Amino acid sequence: MKLLLTNIKELLQVRETAPIMLSGLEMKELPTLKNGWLLLENGLIHSFGKMEAIEGFSGVNTIDCAGKIVLPTWCDSHTHLVYAGNREQEFVDRINGHSYKEIAENGGGILNSAKKLQNTSETDLYNQSAKRLEEVMQLGTGAIEIKSGYGLTTEAEMKMLRVAKQLAKNYPIDIKTTFLGAHAIPSKYKGNKEGYLNLICEEMLPKIAAEGLADYIDIFCEEGYFSVADTNRILSEGKKYELQPKIHANQFTALGGIAMGVKHNALSVDHLEVLTDKDINALKGSRTMPVALPSCSYFLSIPYTPGRKLIDAGLPLALATDYNPGSTPSGNMNFVVATACIKMKLTPEEAINAATLNGAYAMGLSATHGSITKGKKANLIITKEIPSYGYLPYAFGSNLIDQVILNGDVI
Repeated sequence: MKLLLTNIKELLQVRETAPIMLSGLEMKELPTLKNGWLLLENGLIHSFGKMEAIEGFSGVNTIDCAGKIVLPTWCDSHTHLVYAGNREQEFVDRINGHSYKEIAENGGGILNSAKKLQNTSETDLYNQSAKRLEEVMQLGTGAIEIKSGYGLTTEAEMKMLRVAKQLAKNYPIDIKTTFLGAHAIPSKYKGNKEGYLNLICEEMLPKIAAEGLADYIDIFCEEGYFSVADTNRILSEGKKYELQPKIHANQFTALGGIAMGVKHNALSVDHLEVLTDKDINALKGSRTMPVALPSCSYFLSIPYTPGRKLIDAGLPLALATDYNPGSTPSGNMNFVVATACIKMKLTPEEAINAATLNGAYAMGLSATHGSITKGKKANLIITKEIPSYGYLPYAFGSNLIDQVILNGDVI
C-alpha cells in the first residue's frame, strides 16, 4: 500500500537522521520543507522531497495537501486514559473552594476513582477507554502511554493494564503501559502504608511481570502520598522485573523525587510544577526526560512547570496531557501545545519538538516516532489550510486537523 501526499505547504520535523532527543537551544530548531511531497509505503515513511523535483510514482493513492501543513502525530507520554466514570462533582467542589488535598482527605480524588474502577467490569472499562482512545487519535495522537493506578488492588491494577494491552491490539496506535500501583494508599491500608508497599512489591509486581502487562513502573512521590524513600524502594523492586522507572514528582512540593529518579536512570520525571535549582542541577547530564503537563495546571489552577527555565538551562522537555478523571479530563495534545506556548512561554518550535521527538523519547519510541524520517512509522497530521505552523498554538480553540494518518492509513 502506497500513499502519496503532494503539494504540502510545509512539512514539519523533517530530519534525515533524527536525534533521540532535543535539549536546550536545539529545541528552537524545527527543520521544515516547503512545497513538498511525502511518500508512505507499508506503514512507513518511504521518501520525501520538493514538488519541483517529484518523481513519477505508479500505483499510489494521492492526497492533495495544497495550503496544508503536515507534521508527525503527537506522542503523549503521560496519561491515565483507562479509568471508570468521572469526577465532575469534585470539579464543582473545587470551584466552591475545596482544595485538591481536602477532596482527597474526604474520600475523593484517586480513592474515588479506585472505588468506581473496582466495581466496573473489564468489558465496561474497555468500552469506556476505547471511546477516549478513538477521540485522542482523531485529535492527532499517534503514540500514547497508559498508566494503571486507579485500581489499588492486585486484581483491579491488573484489570487496567489488561485493558490497555487489549486496546493496543485492537487499534493502530502504539501504546506503552506503566504500572502505577503506588498512586495512593487505599482506604484498607490507611495508617499502614508499609503494608500496602509490601502488597505492591510482594504480590502485584510479580503477577504483573509474569503476564507481561507493563513496560514501566511509576510512583506518585508527593507529600501525603509516597516519600523519596518509598520511591527508592518501588523503583528498585521494579528493576528486578526489568521495568524502567518513570515517576510523578514535584506536583505540589519539592521532596527530592527528581534526584531519586535520576539516580535510578528514570526514563522521565513528570509534573515538575514546583522546581528548585537543586532539581535542575540533578537533571543536568542525565538521560532523564522532564515532562510537563500544562493542561493539569490549567484545570487545577496550580503553577505551570517552568519549561522556559528548564530549556534555558540546557535541558530537554517533553509535553503530555496527563489525561485522567480528576485533574485533566482531556487528552487534547493540541491544547497542551498551545498552553505550553501561552502559559509556559515556549516558542511554537519548542512546543512541537516537545510534543513529538521528546515525547517519543519519554516512551522509548525515538527510533520509530516523532519525526519525518525515512523508515519511521507513517503517523501524520494533515492540518486544514492554515497560514503557518505558528497558527496551531495561536488559534488554540479551533480544530485545525483535517486528517490523521496512522501506520500509513487515514483513520
